[in-house]
Amino acid sequence: MNFFYIIGTVVFTVYGQLILKWRISDYGTLPVPFINKVIFLIKLVADPFILSGFLSAFIASLFWMAAMTKFDLSFAYPFMSASFVLVFLFSILLFNEPFSFYKVLGLFFIVLGIVITSRA
Repeated sequence: MNFFYIIGTVVFTVYGQLILKWRISDYGTLPVPFINKVIFLIKLVADPFILSGFLSAFIASLFWMAAMTKFDLSFAYPFMSASFVLVFLFSILLFNEPFSFYKVLGLFFIVLGIVITSRA
């Protein structure tokens, strides 16, 4: 049951990153003039989905605080690397982002690191 807190942290972190990428991509790139940047960012913050991404980050923080009451930081923190793997996979599936042998190899080492550190 205690791993639920770590899983919740990862799930809400991944959701937040994916939803922000999705919505921000729909708005285009950040404009150059300062006033246009301000207007652009206000539009982003007013987007309900982006707000849900911010809320997701807050909820992930609550899960993380709960996890810290149950685990040593040195044990729990490596599991946060699972968010790298999930964001990588979903970015390929949802956003058609490119992947390469080196990216997959890097993710392999991340997962290997999670396995090794969780056994120590």
